[in-house]
Amino acid sequence: MSAQSAKIVTSWVSFQKIKVRIMKKRNYEIDMCSGTIMDKLITFSLPLMLSGVLQLMFNAVDIVIVGRFTGSEALAAVGSTSALINVFTNLFMGVSLGSNVLAARFYASGRTKEMSETVHTSILFALISGIVMAVIGLIFSRAALELMGTPADVIDHSTLYMRIYFLGMPFFMLYNYGASILRAVGDTRRPLIFLIISGLLNAGLNMFLVIVFHLGVAGVAIATVISQMVSCVLVLRCLCRSEGSYQLRLSDLTLKWQYLRQIFQVGIPAGIQSTVINFSNVLLQSSVNSFGSTAMAGYTAANNILSFLYVTVNSITQACMSFTSQNYGVGNYRRMDKILADCVVLSVGASTVLGCVAYFFGPEILTVYTSDPEVVKCGTEVLAFTTTTYFLCGLMDLFPGPMRGMGYSAVPMLLSIIGTVGTRIVWIFGFFPHNRSLSFLFLSYPASWIFSIILQIICLYFVRRRVYPASERKLR
Repeated sequence: MSAQSAKIVTSWVSFQKIKVRIMKKRNYEIDMCSGTIMDKLITFSLPLMLSGVLQLMFNAVDIVIVGRFTGSEALAAVGSTSALINVFTNLFMGVSLGSNVLAARFYASGRTKEMSETVHTSILFALISGIVMAVIGLIFSRAALELMGTPADVIDHSTLYMRIYFLGMPFFMLYNYGASILRAVGDTRRPLIFLIISGLLNAGLNMFLVIVFHLGVAGVAIATVISQMVSCVLVLRCLCRSEGSYQLRLSDLTLKWQYLRQIFQVGIPAGIQSTVINFSNVLLQSSVNSFGSTAMAGYTAANNILSFLYVTVNSITQACMSFTSQNYGVGNYRRMDKILADCVVLSVGASTVLGCVAYFFGPEILTVYTSDPEVVKCGTEVLAFTTTTYFLCGLMDLFPGPMRGMGYSAVPMLLSIIGTVGTRIVWIFGFFPHNRSLSFLFLSYPASWIFSIILQIICLYFVRRRVYPASERKLR
């Protein structure tokens, strides 16, 4: 074989190796703009759903181990921080949705430079916001818990848990923003793998620090921080080793206002919505606190079950948002309507099945968290009217998704606040004082879901009229 022929063969072999490497990486991505829809929605949503479940397992393992090996006071201490932690974190977490929407739009339309700069802006903002959240948590944890009326017998443990937990905020933010970039291109499997690794680590550390070293709430908080650090390192490593427009280069980290502004347009309203809704949950937590530590422990366990239902429906919402954003970027309006219709079917079906399971097997599931029959009784009261109606929550969460995918986030935010928070405030201060029971208190959930759904459907109608060309406005 001549030298020239050998060079040609060598070049061809090298090209094939590169091609195989690229195809292997592309296998993680999903083509959202062509082909069938339902199977791709399921392929996207299922790993995302499992990822959400694993993130909840961080807290669930904390609750189970603390409840079993430290006592109901420690269980109440960990549980009483959940709503407050969400209030502090959801504004910054909402911005990650803006990163997802913008990255998906640039990726689908092949705008490589814009995609790369969006990635680097998002990651640097995640680092800064995580540091800010760590400082806020360290300084304001106890004062916020006191404002919530946290009982004296648990507030010291609650404060300690929150302060340690917030030290892990930079890792938490970096993981979630990095994962949002991967999801923008359809990759939901690798974030799931990273969470499996960190979830197993979290469970092992929980048992080691609580059972062996008897560190109580401090032990579960330390385990959570370490596991978040591991998941953060894995997702950043994945982005750094990726090929193409979403590769992360640490030397290129920068904050570019033209991208940050677009991210904020979608993300800040979404974050405000989550923050304000969780503020209503803080009001609910305060009402539950008035029943004492037993009711607090029951609400903690029941709320954790409801959180598993929520990540199921929210994964479908995020799929709807990402698919809509990519198709909006290429002007595929008819496909956007089909995506929403399929997501409605998925959301209602999944939430109905899981809600019924939680309702009929609720008392048995609650015994996983505690062996105290009074705590189980309180938890069952919370689940009574919030599980079989959970498909309403799924629909309420779903309809803002396509609007955010099209870049409209402010009006859905306002309507969600009016529908959800407004209804619950009226319920807590208007109706609840005349019928003080946990069951009646949590009837406010389905009532607020129904009102919000009506408002969001009206909003979606007008957004479609504004965004779609006249020839595409007729529902198909």
